[in-house]
Amino acid sequence: MANKPIYVTQPSLPPLEEYTELLQSVWESGILTHNGPMVQRLEKELCSKLQVGNFTAVTNGTVAIQMAIKALELQGEIITTPFSWIATIGAIKWEGCTPVFCDIDADTLNMDPGKIEALITDKTVAIMPVHVFGNPCDVEAIEAIAKRHGLKVIYDAAHAIGSTYKNKSLLEHGDISATSLHGTKLLNTAEGGGCITTNQELHEKLKRIRFFGHDEKKDIVEDGFNGKMTEVHAALGLANLKYYEEVLKDRKEKYFYYKKELVENTALTFQAIKHGETNYSYFPVIFENEEKLLEAENALNDINIYPRRYFYPSLNTCEHIVDYVKMPVSEDISKRILCLPLYWKLNYSDMDRVIGTIFEQGY
Repeated sequence: MANKPIYVTQPSLPPLEEYTELLQSVWESGILTHNGPMVQRLEKELCSKLQVGNFTAVTNGTVAIQMAIKALELQGEIITTPFSWIATIGAIKWEGCTPVFCDIDADTLNMDPGKIEALITDKTVAIMPVHVFGNPCDVEAIEAIAKRHGLKVIYDAAHAIGSTYKNKSLLEHGDISATSLHGTKLLNTAEGGGCITTNQELHEKLKRIRFFGHDEKKDIVEDGFNGKMTEVHAALGLANLKYYEEVLKDRKEKYFYYKKELVENTALTFQAIKHGETNYSYFPVIFENEEKLLEAENALNDINIYPRRYFYPSLNTCEHIVDYVKMPVSEDISKRILCLPLYWKLNYSDMDRVIGTIFEQGY
């Protein structure tokens, strides 16, 4: 349908009957939460599918970041990126820490490792990079800096399920990676998230934190909160997991379809993938200037196509939340970047409409 709205993304969903079949056992058990069998099964199957050792399923990606900070007992300054979603700095502030911005690399759009060490002070306790659009950060450079200065590393890996580094899951880098299973993500539980760590003691601690600090005997041994994923959400994740490889393959094919059609246009530039393989879950394009971006966005909106300005504005400019510190690269890129529609079951004919409309704007 030519008039049907096309949004930047849509959730990948299984056939409804496959989801309701899983819900049948939830209804029969009467267990809706408190680390029920569906959550445990989801965690086990995610570990197998993603080839990670531990996965602690939680209510959302923001809580996952907060839990990571709490589990590492951090108090002080956390160096992070201004080119991200507001949840990144919101979680830092909610845990009583102070975000310190490090500008980004203009090609990868990730935190620039060459700018980190100048920001380290005696108050610095951790580095929190973001794998922007699933594009792997320079994990070796970042972790070398952290080791030199005795800092923890938490990766905001909200976009990074399915991304790899040296043919292994990107999620096992850092002390903890915090990921998202939100409806917009490549794999979703409607709302959800998770913490991944290779440290077994940290893994056990994360499980206690998400359940009010209770241990397996139900004794309260941690300062925790309610981060539990429900059985209903876990069931959706399990139903979606069946189609994970298909969704991953589909995103990659559509990513390169866009790229093939648009790459000859020298007026547009694209995110560089330099340190591993992305999951191709987003397709950002960078315009010459904000005026050109707005022209293209308005032209697409006129035909019921709605790309999105991820990430705008640059977080360092949100002066009602943080003190302004100039971040020239992030501020520049954030004004010129637009994510085009990309999702499972997006029609190629609709992608052609997106491409054609951009070309009609003189690109």
